[in-house]
Amino acid sequence: MKVTLSALDTHESSFTPLVVIELAQDVKEETKEWLKNRIITKKKDGGAQLLFRPLLNKYEKETLENQNLYLVGASKIRLLLGAEAVGLVKECNDNTMRAFTYGTRHNFRGFDVRRLLTSGIVIQVFPLHDNEALKKLEDTWYTRFTVKYQPIDSIRSYFGETIALYFGFLEYFTFALIPMAVIGLPYYLFVWEDYDKYVIFASFNLIWSTVILEVWKRGCASMTYRWGTLVMKRRFEEPRPGYHGVLGINSVTGREEPLYPSYKRQLRIYLVSLPFVCLCLYFSLFVMMIYFDMEAWALGLHENSGSEWTSILLYVPSIIYAIVIEIMNRLYRYAAEFLTSWENHRLESAYQNHLILKVLVFNFLNCFASLFYIAFVLRDMKLLRESLATLLITSQILNQTVESLLPYWLQRKHHVQVKAKLQALKADIDATLYEQVVLEKEMGSYLGTFDDYLELFLQFGYVSLFSCVYPLAAAFAVLNNLTEVNSDALKMCRVFKRPFSEPSANIGVWQLAFETMSVISVVTNCALIGMSPQVNALFPDSKTDLILIVVAAEHALLALKFILAFAIPDKPRHIQMKLARLEFESLEALKQQQMKLVAENLKEEWREGGKEKTP
Repeated sequence: MKVTLSALDTHESSFTPLVVIELAQDVKEETKEWLKNRIITKKKDGGAQLLFRPLLNKYEKETLENQNLYLVGASKIRLLLGAEAVGLVKECNDNTMRAFTYGTRHNFRGFDVRRLLTSGIVIQVFPLHDNEALKKLEDTWYTRFTVKYQPIDSIRSYFGETIALYFGFLEYFTFALIPMAVIGLPYYLFVWEDYDKYVIFASFNLIWSTVILEVWKRGCASMTYRWGTLVMKRRFEEPRPGYHGVLGINSVTGREEPLYPSYKRQLRIYLVSLPFVCLCLYFSLFVMMIYFDMEAWALGLHENSGSEWTSILLYVPSIIYAIVIEIMNRLYRYAAEFLTSWENHRLESAYQNHLILKVLVFNFLNCFASLFYIAFVLRDMKLLRESLATLLITSQILNQTVESLLPYWLQRKHHVQVKAKLQALKADIDATLYEQVVLEKEMGSYLGTFDDYLELFLQFGYVSLFSCVYPLAAAFAVLNNLTEVNSDALKMCRVFKRPFSEPSANIGVWQLAFETMSVISVVTNCALIGMSPQVNALFPDSKTDLILIVVAAEHALLALKFILAFAIPDKPRHIQMKLARLEFESLEALKQQQMKLVAENLKEEWREGGKEKTP
């Protein structure tokens, strides 16, 4: 028998706040009462069946500034039933993975209410920081200043699978860069000017970029299987909050929701968004040409004077251009978000896919166009090395400053102000809870892992696209990631509000983005190898033969990439077997349900038939 919320008493005497709601100061009392009723009413009557109370009572509000802050909580039974509703998959005592149900909760391995409440899916109702759990997480995380042995399972328990997968990928990617850094360092020390010796390094890069992505998919599958999100029940995706249209009946779900014609969305995409993106790409190329004019001016000035000051001036155009690139990337990001929201996509997944496509195209051209121009038009390998080094190092410094150090400093400053304000108060209130709520209310909102993955994507491009002319790129990437892990952990724990967690089975579209970058790196490195003087000396008379051989080598390497991708399974064998067993058990359960339903229908028809024959 299925247990429902209405059949259980979900009231608890002790109120543990989980979510904070802040209302505008001019909200009417009728609206507040309606919101309260929607939260506390039983689910069968259309409510959420949660616990609700204001942060301050009416006497405390008179003493302090008027605060429309409310706390929302939930009973343990309510959270456990919510875990069943969203399809949380847990490991049973017989080592199998099954969907969690409240009625069979004691059949799951290591069952404990507290443990289940801090696992993956259910934690999405916990945006208010748990200071005790946060302190334990900090003690084993960024305070050690190391990328080794990140507490991924603890991160997942506190922040959810999506953020845990990002930190898992960051840790894995950093370790995967170490072989490239170790091999690249001797090239820098001993054969820096011998460009022809980099052919072997570039060949290693091509294999490396394929293997690390395929191995990551296996590791990702192992983690998400252990967490229970690899085999989650799929549900219809709800319309995103910003979606608007004329109210109507959805033909699939049968529910009333806003409807928006698809042709209007397509018109907005092709007549407005696409021309705007093309205009931004043109502007990026225009800025790039200004940068080359600045490079030519600095080089001419140095050749005329030859002083030490002018030699330093040679790096100024690249530094300015790197700063301009970061500014343009951030401004374009705001424009892309506005356009994608204006396109009015119904689903959050469609919104994210269109936004990622817009941002990736612009960021790729904005960051790498100058490098491609130097490599294949100017063919100046010395300038390519200098530009790549300057862009990589400058972008890393700017990202660390803007994303972590500056927000942390602002948050510390605000924390001091709140402390001083609380000390000046003489009201008899729960100062600890009030302080926590006010502090977290003013924290910045974490907008997701988009910017974090984008930073790693561009870093992967700097390392893989032009490795044969700048082998130290991997070493600088490793040094950056060693601090990136700790700065990202710091901002998650101390700078941003605790985000609602999102269940994830993998890193999503970013896996495809990294694989696409690795394919482009094959083409780029093959072209650079073909341009080397050593290779050109083998074909002094016929450039056509050289081009054909380079193209053939490129196709062979791409074929090798796809063979490796096919040969390395996405999931380990033991997980494949367990998934097959789980699917078989699900099909058997479905057959039994269908047979039971057919038997009940036949029995009902037999009863009705017997009643008709009775005089």
